[in-house]
Amino acid sequence: MAVQCSADTFVVNQTLVLRINICAQNRHLRQAPNRYAQIYNDTNTKDNMKKSTLFLLTFILTSICSFGQTSAQVIVPNFNDKFCDYVKKLEVGQTDIDYQDFRFSFIESEQFKIASKKSTEFDSLKKEMYVQMDKSNSQGIIKITKQMLSIDYTSMIAHKILRQTYKIIGDTINATKYKTIQFGLLNSIVKKGDGKTCETAWPVIQIEEEYFVLEMVGAKLQKQSVDNEGGLCDKMEVKVDGNKRTYYFETSKVFESYKKLGIK
Repeated sequence: MAVQCSADTFVVNQTLVLRINICAQNRHLRQAPNRYAQIYNDTNTKDNMKKSTLFLLTFILTSICSFGQTSAQVIVPNFNDKFCDYVKKLEVGQTDIDYQDFRFSFIESEQFKIASKKSTEFDSLKKEMYVQMDKSNSQGIIKITKQMLSIDYTSMIAHKILRQTYKIIGDTINATKYKTIQFGLLNSIVKKGDGKTCETAWPVIQIEEEYFVLEMVGAKLQKQSVDNEGGLCDKMEVKVDGNKRTYYFETSKVFESYKKLGIK
């Protein structure tokens, strides 16, 4: 049976469309083979009808129990600053915010210092997230992505995997909320320029954002360098569908964050 895939797309500018392919890294979202088709093919006997009914009841009860166990929560930072106020609003579903200002507020927050100290823990959680995806463990994925967001709520990969997992288990409210946040963060980067020159580069606050955007456009990095003509930029020479392209990311906020952390 062929794997059925779907993708989210949106136009960044006239020449670039971002695709989020949920069959690439998101292995837990692949459809499983229909192992129960035979139950429905033979309806001539009462025995098969009983089996069908039992299977359906078991599936429904399992789904309800699984959904009810989604109790993991994002720990909202308890600091009196703009970033914390934004996170509180987003977690209760108030997603109509200025996402660029939200991202910029992160590097000015106390939580940014904490996230820097917990970078190793964050990376370990990210690796474990993919392990749980391979196991199709929805509850494990939800727990881990929320732990990631408790460290860095601007993490687009955490929002992406979380919202897709919620969609799979049928929690449309949370799926919609975290999708809105993910695309709000993404648009606050790719809608601020076309990424074709340093003057029109995409503004990032963390290097991780650069690689996330490149993943979204299906780009394979060939060479990375610094370009200071027209600003402070990372120049990414990549291949997309076999074609050579160059994207620029504006990195002044990255160096601002380094300075805040005392990194030279």
